[in-house]
Amino acid sequence: MSLRIVRLTNFVTPSSGGLRTALDELGRGYLAAGHEPVLVMPGEDDSDRITPQGRVITLPGPVLPGTGGYRALADRRRLRRLLEELDPDRLEVSDRTTLRWTGEWARRARVPAVMVSHETADGVLRTWGMPSGLAARAADRLNRRSAWAYTRIVCTTEWAEREFVRIGARNVVRAPLGVDLRRFGPGRRSAALRARYAPPGADVLLLLCSRLSVEKRPGTALEALAELRARGVRAALMVAGDGPLRAGLERRARGLPVRFLGHVPDREQLAALQASADLCLAPGPAETFGLSALEALASGTPVVASATSALPEVIGDAGAAAQDTPAAFADAVTDVLARPEERRRAAARARAELFGWDRAVAAFLTAHDAPVHPARTPGPEVPA
Repeated sequence: MSLRIVRLTNFVTPSSGGLRTALDELGRGYLAAGHEPVLVMPGEDDSDRITPQGRVITLPGPVLPGTGGYRALADRRRLRRLLEELDPDRLEVSDRTTLRWTGEWARRARVPAVMVSHETADGVLRTWGMPSGLAARAADRLNRRSAWAYTRIVCTTEWAEREFVRIGARNVVRAPLGVDLRRFGPGRRSAALRARYAPPGADVLLLLCSRLSVEKRPGTALEALAELRARGVRAALMVAGDGPLRAGLERRARGLPVRFLGHVPDREQLAALQASADLCLAPGPAETFGLSALEALASGTPVVASATSALPEVIGDAGAAAQDTPAAFADAVTDVLARPEERRRAAARARAELFGWDRAVAAFLTAHDAPVHPARTPGPEVPA
């Protein structure tokens, strides 16, 4: 049975990373399984096109100040009309705040709806400066309303699921994301590329692959680099990504061996960068999955991640977790690099191989109560 799965999202830009990748891969997977995915997202103009991930519709949405270009689907009346025209069999929403009202629309329209928890509510609130206790109480109120409005809440990790368990929600399911194991691989490691970005005398090449925004805590990577160099470690850092904090980070990096590469749109080039680094840093304390970290593992590059995020659950023993201080990150980097290179790179790849996109697509379709495999058209009968 083919289902029209309408997917709504906010907070994506042409240079977005993990969320845009997840939407693309899931759409391709839904299409391959015989369904009809339709993605609705904000943009500068109206558009409606057929893509490898299915139909993609953009509606004009305002740029949110201070976000580095994020837009939102702000015209509820128009979005409601579009949903009625699309007449979805399933609704999937990748925004826990401004689009939460669509769960109530789906209930009235008798459309099974799924909200995808790409981040924890209390983690985001704490990242933006709200005290922990207040953030937890506000998140609980928000999550109770979400759990009531949607048929299911999909969490990508057990870490992300905890805040729904805390409020006693019974409609939460787990569905991990994935990684392209063909595109991201150890074979892309390039001595020439490494030499291009590692200054003379640098023995360790670190990589931060992240949007440069407050919730990602990119400054921790600069501070960890400074700490390592103060300890005599000849390390350098590549920063692949852009965002509202870039100018300030460039000022803070003066005097340190840091290369700001900006947004890297070429996925092949990004895969080569991740394979050519010695170690990837993922300092975001509110990450619930971390696709760029998983891509690094698939490339054979270990990861040091914030211990307060979900990434320790994802990376396992293919890296290390660190408390959110420069000294702790420097300690973790030193510990990981002390492991034999061949062993640590093999462990990173082996960990990533547990997270193929085929498994992720199957888990998401199961959350939708949708057939996972394409329907087969019966062929002609063969005489006995």
